[in-house]
Amino acid sequence: MDIKGSVALVTGANRGIGRAFARSLINHGAAKVYAGVRDPAAVEDSDLVPLRLDVTDQADVAAAAALANDVSIVINNAGIGGGDIQLLEGAFDGARQAMEVNYFGTWAVSRAFAPVLARNGGGALVNMLSLASWVGQPQFPGYAASKAAQWSLTDALRQALNAQGTLVVGVHAGFVETDLSTWTNALKVSPATVAELTMGALTGDQFEVLADEETRRVKAALSQPVSAPSGL
Repeated sequence: MDIKGSVALVTGANRGIGRAFARSLINHGAAKVYAGVRDPAAVEDSDLVPLRLDVTDQADVAAAAALANDVSIVINNAGIGGGDIQLLEGAFDGARQAMEVNYFGTWAVSRAFAPVLARNGGGALVNMLSLASWVGQPQFPGYAASKAAQWSLTDALRQALNAQGTLVVGVHAGFVETDLSTWTNALKVSPATVAELTMGALTGDQFEVLADEETRRVKAALSQPVSAPSGL
């Protein structure tokens, strides 16, 4: 699809990968980019159109779809890490919140904007996923489970929205240089790299982005027999 002249919405656009997505869309010629955020005052980029959007609030989602009814690109980027949930002990609160934001939030926004995309020619729906979509993570099980669910949702949306001409893109990355990854010294990819690769997928009508070498390695290993530990 053609980004130039398009109208886009990016959820969680006020920082990190979301901000990079928004800037990349502008740099590629998008005519308007809505920044869907819980607090519109947090959007400091004058090139963006602030839009109140808490993806876990059904009223917010419905109002956003009614207001941003000119979009042809929707990027579901809003997400959380799920807190310090432990696999074998402690409360599930953080894991439930991760599922509410990362999975149900993406589902709610996708469901609300699918008819908008259809009316505007099909366009594209992009979901920011993770390497963790494919591999269970004892260190952050709630986050990984929410991303696995989001990956399944993305595949379902790809099949369902194909008939209306909507390109559905899943973006997978390992650690990205954002607030969510400050706890680790692992090799990280920049938000700008993730955004640029995603713009390339949009213009090239590609269904999937593998943003770094580790993500590509893990994806290639999915056909291997299950082992314990997996080493992934």
